[in-house]
Amino acid sequence: MGGLDTALRALDLLGIAVFAASGALVASRKQLDAVGFVLIGMVTGFGGGTVRDLLLGRTPLFWLKQPELPAIAAAAALLVFFFAHRVESRFKALLWADALGMALFAVLGAEIALIAGAEAWAAVLLGTVTATAGGILRDVICDEVPLILRKEIYITAAAAAALAYVALRLAPLPRDWSLIAGIALGFGIRGAAIWRGWSLPAFKPRPARDYPDER
Repeated sequence: MGGLDTALRALDLLGIAVFAASGALVASRKQLDAVGFVLIGMVTGFGGGTVRDLLLGRTPLFWLKQPELPAIAAAAALLVFFFAHRVESRFKALLWADALGMALFAVLGAEIALIAGAEAWAAVLLGTVTATAGGILRDVICDEVPLILRKEIYITAAAAAALAYVALRLAPLPRDWSLIAGIALGFGIRGAAIWRGWSLPAFKPRPARDYPDER
């Protein structure tokens, strides 16, 4: 395993832990028990990759082949269960770590899709799904409006990361440079949104027009 792959593996494990912790924080707001924390943490950490693998027909699912992954997600969720007040005080740092995990998952998800034989457009879509579907499932289970349906610049950053990676691979550029560029772009967009408070414009309802009764 090369130096970049070793670093990506470490970031992948960190990303799973951060995603699981973010899911557990939602569970804390819903006042769930420890089992609920672990369940929501795992859904958040593995949901995107699971949806991707199912759409690609890749079985067994990636986390069933790597027992260390569920262990990391469960440990992160339980840490939040016992120390939620301390984790919440570091929420800003968690946001930045989540941004890095999102960009990484988007790029690696797109790479897995390309290796599996997906078309370029499908690889971009599946990379985006890998980075965001876990959060969608978390919010649906916890009866919250999914993050990507709010004004947050999140799915846009994930899609940009996946698109950049796929486009550069087809250019073609070396894999390492494509990975770094895709992750940097996704993290940069999401990071700028966190730092500057950027958001997408939300729909503003207008009064309905009155139409004359022509009967």
